[in-house]
Amino acid sequence: RQRCAGQHLFFQSSYKLRSSVHRGKKRNEMVKTARRTTRNPQLVKGIGALSRTALSRKKMTYKFTKVTHPAKPVAEKKAVEKPMNNKSKKNGSSRTISSAPRFYAADDVKMPVASRKVATKAKLRSSIAPGQVLILLAGRFRGKRVVFLKQLESGLLLVTGPHKINGVPLRRVNQAYVIATSVNVGAVNVPENINDSYFARSKSSKSSKSEDEFFAKDEKKAELPAERKADQKKVDEQVLAAVAKVENLKQYLGARFTLSNSDKPHELKF
Repeated sequence: RQRCAGQHLFFQSSYKLRSSVHRGKKRNEMVKTARRTTRNPQLVKGIGALSRTALSRKKMTYKFTKVTHPAKPVAEKKAVEKPMNNKSKKNGSSRTISSAPRFYAADDVKMPVASRKVATKAKLRSSIAPGQVLILLAGRFRGKRVVFLKQLESGLLLVTGPHKINGVPLRRVNQAYVIATSVNVGAVNVPENINDSYFARSKSSKSSKSEDEFFAKDEKKAELPAERKADQKKVDEQVLAAVAKVENLKQYLGARFTLSNSDKPHELKF
């Protein structure tokens, strides 16, 4: 009986030992698999499959971000001079009293912090030079190839299609939404009157319209001034002359830039 009881205890303890070892292995495997999984798998080292916006939508970080609106500044009450009825007049005939509020807010009111940042002209990228062919990535003409003319005082880039080739007129573009290619047409003489104020829109006087006038279709469209047409023609003549010297450059500027599913943007050379 003692032998049977000893064997039973031995088998029971060995079974518990094996099961605990098995559970430990299983736990380690779960930890390893948990470490391997990621919400944003990498296509290449440093480049994830999901963009920053898509990843935040997947993580639902918008549920945890707090939006704080700046509190309206309270106008301070001016100090009031109050006459004193003092016989000795040692402390003067009047004194200044600043009227403090009767009650204070229970919570601290957040005031907007004064910023010392000054808007300066953006530095031109080293890959962009006058005459460089650029690819637009945003806006009405996204995907079109244009010719860079010069940088304006606001830091924006002045570009043209030319209009005769791809329909892009003289316009301003932010250099953040542009891809610089290795093709350069050469510098072009741009008239001095083409600056930031050249593209300013005229303020039309707002007049109250009746219901019929509001829903009526405007048949007349605002015509482009003759000055703008002359400047466009003057600049495009120089660009077209430079484009004609390079073989197949006219077709290159007329073609729209696109990407297919098999293309890898990080491996493309422009």
